[in-house]
Amino acid sequence: MQALLRFSRVIDRFNGKVGKLTAWLILASVLVSSGNAMVRYIFDTSSNGWLELQWYLYSAVFLLCAGYTLSRNEHIRIDILISRYPPRIRAWIDLLGGLLFLLPMALLILWLSIPMVEESIYRHEISSDAGGLIRWPAKILIPLGFAFLSLQGLSEIIKRVAFLKGLIPDPGARGDSHGSDTAAQAQST
Repeated sequence: MQALLRFSRVIDRFNGKVGKLTAWLILASVLVSSGNAMVRYIFDTSSNGWLELQWYLYSAVFLLCAGYTLSRNEHIRIDILISRYPPRIRAWIDLLGGLLFLLPMALLILWLSIPMVEESIYRHEISSDAGGLIRWPAKILIPLGFAFLSLQGLSEIIKRVAFLKGLIPDPGARGDSHGSDTAAQAQST
């Protein structure tokens, strides 16, 4: 189990770095959006390329930060209900949710998106809008994002099993927004 917890920490660190680097794309998106708006109002001109670049940046943040969000226990769930359960039941819900829903869905989307990305690259797909951008950079974000999410789902499953075995503190506790901290605590014990 210690080897799996070490693997979990590697995944947590990786997604942490991806999340922190990708968060800078929010600033880029704001700058592109602001610049596009200023050019449109000051010079009465615009480009679909700039609008699509905003869409690409937003998509990158949304898709590439999904694993990071999961690692920080900030993903969407019904906290009003789950917070009433004891930690072991919450861990079982997270474990079963990860095994039965998260991993199968993320891996299926990952698998099904690869042919779409390959075709987009092969055909040199370009936006049908005038002045639009090439499409494969946006499409490649789908398998990348779901690969990162799948890895983080695996890490969360490992941590929930370790918690249920009594090896680490509750990784889903609200006070612990850094899943990798929990796994690091287990290593020191």
